Amino acid sequence: MSHWNNQLKTIFLLGALSALLIGIGGALGPGYFEFFVVMAIGMNLIGYFFSDKIVLRMNRARPITPEEAPELHQMVRELAAAAQIETPRLYYVAQPQPNAFATGRNPKNGVIAVTDGIVRMLSPRELRGVLAHEMSHIKNRDILVSSIAAALAAAITYVAHVVQWGAMFGGMSRDDDEGQNPLAVLALAIVAPIAATLIQLGVSRSREYLADETGARLSGDPGALASALEKLEQGAQQIPMPAAEPATASLFIVSPFAGRRSLASLFSTHPPMEERIRRLRAMAGHRAA
Repeated sequence: MSHWNNQLKTIFLLGALSALLIGIGGALGPGYFEFFVVMAIGMNLIGYFFSDKIVLRMNRARPITPEEAPELHQMVRELAAAAQIETPRLYYVAQPQPNAFATGRNPKNGVIAVTDGIVRMLSPRELRGVLAHEMSHIKNRDILVSSIAAALAAAITYVAHVVQWGAMFGGMSRDDDEGQNPLAVLALAIVAPIAATLIQLGVSRSREYLADETGARLSGDPGALASALEKLEQGAQQIPMPAAEPATASLFIVSPFAGRRSLASLFSTHPPMEERIRRLRAMAGHRAA
């Protein structure tokens, strides 16, 4: 049932985001519609096969060698064996904010990325809890949804910005008989990135709850993940991540915009941290009982 629900979410998410991209083309006029249809199909294919590479490049991640971080690699190998999936590749993101994310279209192509800040801040027990959470995203096969969504949302945001600048400077003007309404085009270009974020929000919150629960069971230590989340939330509030992209924010274990008073922070793709921690504490209590 869970797998079928994820399939439905994938269809809904990709369809809605693709419709947004095509909608921009349709608003520009008949001459643009076919191009944006092809672009949406192409972005879905690119997102499916190259989503991990796109997300890693967007976050300027680099591989971690076993010699560089033997303890980290050992944790990931043990958790992968417990989850009965292939060992994911490990990457570093050179950011002081403590955070982590997973990407890849399936368990055979799984990737876990951690920031420099999270390795320095968390204890080995807490870090293992975070890795188990990210491993659960891979095991549950829901990272494809977020990775392709990130690629499509990034494309929507980019195209919308181009349209906005073109509309403001008159670069996209066409004859009135083609039916284009410049104000409608500009309005759509402004609304589309916000709509893309809201669509991501609608499907990502349940994924985080599920990954918390699955990760806690995988590591056998719900309290460690709860403790880690408390530290990560505080760290994200105190240490900004200037390079963070709104399109990939849903991939991280905590929102990289937690400390920002911005539009991106208003539309958080993560469930309330207090509720996540409460559920994990309850799991820890049941285990202790």
